[in-house]
Amino acid sequence: MKALYWIGTSLDDLRAFPEAARREVGTDLRLVQRGAEPRDWKPMATVGAGVREIRVRTGDGAFRVFYVVESANAVYVLHAFQKKSQRTAPSDIAKGRARYRLIP
Repeated sequence: MKALYWIGTSLDDLRAFPEAARREVGTDLRLVQRGAEPRDWKPMATVGAGVREIRVRTGDGAFRVFYVVESANAVYVLHAFQKKSQRTAPSDIAKGRARYRLIP
């Protein structure tokens, strides 16, 4: 099972999600740790090479998590946020990019 590494405030941001969203994201991250695909995702090349976005929708809204699998042993969680509009906010993409550059 791959280790999860939280970059910046991504863990605290995820912990601020409503319980249902946290549970859904947790399930998807466990799938990624085991080498499987999350249930709903899309590539986010605008953030960085190999970055993917986990997409979760609950009664509380739409939630997203940027992550990248950098090796056979590591998954880096870059950013977790609630999506407020159709397009991903430029500030969320910028935050993901900045954290992507922090991966050792």
